[in-house]
Amino acid sequence: MGEVATRSDAGKVCLWIPFGVLLPILIVLGCDSGRETTVIKLAHGLDVTHPVHRAMVRMSEIVAEDSGGMVRMDIYPSEQLGSERECVELLQIGSIGMTKVSASVAESFIPSFKVFSLPYLFRDRDHLVAVLEGEVGRALLRDGQESRLRGLCYFDAGSRSFYTRDRRIDSPADLTGLKVRTQESATAMRMVRALGGSATPISWGELYTALQQGVVDAAENNPPSFHLSRHYEVCQYYCLDEHTSVPDVLLMSTRVWEDLDPHVKELVQRAAREAAEYQKVIWAEASDEALAAVEAAGVEIIRPDKAPFEEAVTALIEEYRGQPEIWAWIERIRAVEAPPTEDER
Repeated sequence: MGEVATRSDAGKVCLWIPFGVLLPILIVLGCDSGRETTVIKLAHGLDVTHPVHRAMVRMSEIVAEDSGGMVRMDIYPSEQLGSERECVELLQIGSIGMTKVSASVAESFIPSFKVFSLPYLFRDRDHLVAVLEGEVGRALLRDGQESRLRGLCYFDAGSRSFYTRDRRIDSPADLTGLKVRTQESATAMRMVRALGGSATPISWGELYTALQQGVVDAAENNPPSFHLSRHYEVCQYYCLDEHTSVPDVLLMSTRVWEDLDPHVKELVQRAAREAAEYQKVIWAEASDEALAAVEAAGVEIIRPDKAPFEEAVTALIEEYRGQPEIWAWIERIRAVEAPPTEDER
């Protein structure tokens, strides 16, 4: 039986016990006060230095503070309880309370999330923010209810770009023949094939070794993930084509959610929103620092003309006209207008 760490508060490991005996919500009797404490388990696959993990730690601190210590979130990072897909499956059966998952992986459980993996669907960052923080974004968060998944908030995951072991990527033609790691997302795999690469789904935890051993020639992700994963140690080139802007999503098991008292639900939702705002700030800082760090380590940063990449995937997006439900989301996203910038006001 596997083992996991339980925590007395955010980030502090206190003992090791078999995770099979843990419940998604634990009611713990406080030794000092005799009051009951609600404990919610949150599992994810990121390193503890990642901005998204730091935001979830911040969320746990807000929850503990606002509840007077009567609600606690125990966080299990670095795939301690399984891959992203496995954690969502645990969420559905109520074995854990929350998980952070890429929207690309979540599309296997919430079909409407396919739109997030479509390349160049968002015109720019302002458009992305307007979608996520507006009615369309809120509606997408609610769309997983039938799959027993409740979306709490989005975390900024920047834009995803290709990085390669030993070949420059200046245009889609340079991807021809390359084995490119993708997430477990049918949409992401179709995108890579449309650009000429050979899509190879591999879990995040196995990717470093796969790149090192030549199982795949390339991968794609945002700057902080490229840096913190240390993939830059085996990849010489980072092509900032910024083909997708796939957010991370904080999901909660509806089985666990429904067991919470109304005031705890309100507290958890509010803490998630505050954590998301905090994460946006530290994400921007981490992205700049990551690009500087990998370049200092010898990675060549390439800023290609994006037009050929956009042209190569136009047909891919048009194919979704044959899927009315997805096409409706595409049209709703395209119709969203970003707020004017300060220069435009």
